[in-house]
Amino acid sequence: MTPTPARIGAYALLVLLGAVTGAAGVLVHAAWFPGGLLLALLATTGVFYGGMYATGTRSGVGASAAGWLVAIVLLTVSRPEGDLLIGGGSVSYAYMLGGMAIAVICATMMQLPPQGPPGARLGK
Repeated sequence: MTPTPARIGAYALLVLLGAVTGAAGVLVHAAWFPGGLLLALLATTGVFYGGMYATGTRSGVGASAAGWLVAIVLLTVSRPEGDLLIGGGSVSYAYMLGGMAIAVICATMMQLPPQGPPGARLGK
């Protein structure tokens, strides 16, 4: 497929949406264990699958997953003041590894939405 300005804009929007979802998940995943973790992983699933459904390609998953990954990596790095949003606990690792696993699952196992016009009815 040739990259059109609309497609490039959609991928840029998906990167931004993935980053926002990743940042929100970082803030919520450890808040109400296990509800916060499940909520954060459910949101990442929605963004990844929604990106694939909106673009009709697996690149939609890649764009939103790239934004998500950049956001959680940037929020994992500790600052000189000692602030750290993602610690070394098992819940944090479950969020990071679970989100990566969901991205791989959405990119490889989900059905792509049908392309083109609907098929003709047979038998009439």
